Amino acid sequence: MSKNSINFIVTIILAYLLSLVLPWYSVMVAAALTAWIIPLKKAAVFFVPFLAILLFWTVYSFVLSNANDFTLAKRIAVLLPLGGNPYLLILVTGLIGGIAAAVAAIFGKQVSVVLKN
Repeated sequence: MSKNSINFIVTIILAYLLSLVLPWYSVMVAAALTAWIIPLKKAAVFFVPFLAILLFWTVYSFVLSNANDFTLAKRIAVLLPLGGNPYLLILVTGLIGGIAAAVAAIFGKQVSVVLKN
């Protein structure tokens, strides 16, 4: 397996495990740790954790919302300019988590570079 695939899988697993005990920023901790331990190159530092957490938060929020027939998601989608679409809210949730994780992964990569030198 390539480093990208390993980082992707480890980020999702670590994010899930940390989300059991930490608040929403656990995905940032997971992305920073995996970027520090499993270093990636160039744009993969941004895109691999971004896609991993995008997938994780999108699936996780869909599962949670599906359990209550998207009741809360519909109400929150009405408050935001999403036209009451709960699926669009789930996608926006995943995008926000992905961006947060990608920025944290860049930080983790920079920490590994500084500690290496």
